[in-house]
Order: sequence, then structure tokens, then C-alpha cells
Amino acid sequence: MEIDMLDRQVIHALRVNGRAGFRELGAVLGVADQTVARRYRRLREHAALRVVALPNPITLNQEMWLIRMRSAPDAAMAIAGALARRRDTVWVSLTSGGTEISCSVRVPAAADWESLLLEKLPRTPRLISVTAHCLIHQFTGGATGPDNRDAALTPEQAAALTPERLPGTTTLTDTDQPLIDALAGDGRLGFTELATATGWPESTVRRRLRELLGTGALFTDVEIDPESLGFRGRVILWLSVAPSRLAAIGAALATHEEVVFAAATTGPTNVMVTVICQDMAGFYRYLTERIGSLDGVERVESAPLLRHVKQVGTVR
Repeated sequence: MEIDMLDRQVIHALRVNGRAGFRELGAVLGVADQTVARRYRRLREHAALRVVALPNPITLNQEMWLIRMRSAPDAAMAIAGALARRRDTVWVSLTSGGTEISCSVRVPAAADWESLLLEKLPRTPRLISVTAHCLIHQFTGGATGPDNRDAALTPEQAAALTPERLPGTTTLTDTDQPLIDALAGDGRLGFTELATATGWPESTVRRRLRELLGTGALFTDVEIDPESLGFRGRVILWLSVAPSRLAAIGAALATHEEVVFAAATTGPTNVMVTVICQDMAGFYRYLTERIGSLDGVERVESAPLLRHVKQVGTVR
């Protein structure tokens, strides 16, 4: 499908506030709410646009772990599928010609991460190696806000759509799980649909969702097929960075429009970056001109991203 400026405005607006109603979006964008609804449905159908609401590991004091697994080619899809079915995985991807699986896992800070991460991994002799990297600081992406490419809205429009923030913090409880599961499938479900999914009165759903979103316990995220926006070069980078340059390089990466996620991690490499370029020739230019010019990057590993088996909490 052809993506025009209004489509890009709708996408950007949903990244700012994934649960904004069509009337609110239309008022900010200067078009009728029916027009916004039609564009939203078209983007869902033809560009795989999805809005989800997910637990925010930063505000909930959860640890995020990035797992790299190498396997025999004929076993990679089965291993990735098993990981995708786990509730604690956020995304699972196949990289490096289908021989490497990368995934992120949420772990409560007080939990036994070793048993949660390693003992539950698929048991198969076709799994060659596993490395686990704890995410220790997130520079950009995910719960930190819209992508650097999101420039379709004016600052005034973005400010008008920015959700309210409530004082204090909120923790998730076991009773919230049906609500979390429903929002992970569709972050724009109406209050009536959420009441059906949870068995709660609609007033309780409204109050609890306002509390979870307002305090940052939940955040909304937008998934869309990058190719529909003209980006076919998707690559994961693992960087080895001098510790004294880690903060400066992370801050620089957060300004790169090619970067959709960047974080500092533990392990033999200490920065993980997800990059989206128009094509692999564009990635080469990014690697040589942008990454290559960063003082303190000592080594770079790159792995083309072939397929998302699970993305923003949902199996593809």
C-alpha cells in the first residue's frame, strides 16, 4: 500500500498515545474521526499495524534479559516457536541465516533468573550455544517513547496527544493478568470488551486501566511492517564499547533515526542495537559512516533479522 502523510501522522499519533480515540485523533490531525478510523483499519489490513499495551519493565523494576542461541538450521524454528509460547518472552526473532535465535525475556527482579531463563529453555541436542545478557540501561526504544523517525506530528500535536501522568507508582497483581493478556492482543480494545475479558465491571476496568497507564506500569507500543514504510534492511548489532564511552555512545545511538532500540547489557558485548534501513546498502552506509565514526566502539557483530516469530508480546 502507498503510505501518505496522513497515514504517517496516524502512526506517529498512536505511538504517542495508543489508546487515543478516533475523535481525539481527528481533532488533533484536523480531519474527521471517520477518516482516521478508515486509515487505521487500512493500516491494520495492509501494513500489519497493531497497537498493544505491555507491562513496563522499567517502572515495575523487572529485569530484562536478552538471550542469544545458536542452533542447527533445521531446529531453529522449533526452538523459536517454543520460546514464543512462553508468557515471559516479549520478542523472539530468527537471525543470521536462520541459525541464531534472539529473544528478550522479562524477569521479576527478585526471581531466580537462572532457573527461569535457562532451565526452561527447549532441551534439544540441536541447540549449540546459549548466551544471556542482562539489560542494564535502555537508551531508546520500547517504553522510552516514539521512534526517531516519527516526525509527522508537530510538537504541539504530540503534546496535545500525550497521555496524562499520575503521581506515585503502581504494581501489577495476579488479578490484573486477564487485563494484561487482553491488552497484549489489542491495546485499543474498548472498555466493554475489556470488561468481558476480565469479568470486571466496566467502571473497574476504566479505573484500573487509567491507574496502570497513568503511573507508567503499562505502556502502549505500535507494531507495523517496516517494508510497508520502505525499510527492508533489518539488522541486530552487538557492540563492544569501552566502558568510559558507554554513556556517550548510548546517547549518540538514541539520536540515530535508523535505531529503533538500543540498550547497554552485560556480557562479552555490552551494547545491543536494532537498526532498520531502507536496504542492506543503506545498512552498509550506516555501519561505516555512523557506527564507524563513534569513538569507543571496539568491535561490531551484525546479524540480519530474518523473521519475527514473536513481536511486542504476540506470536506472529
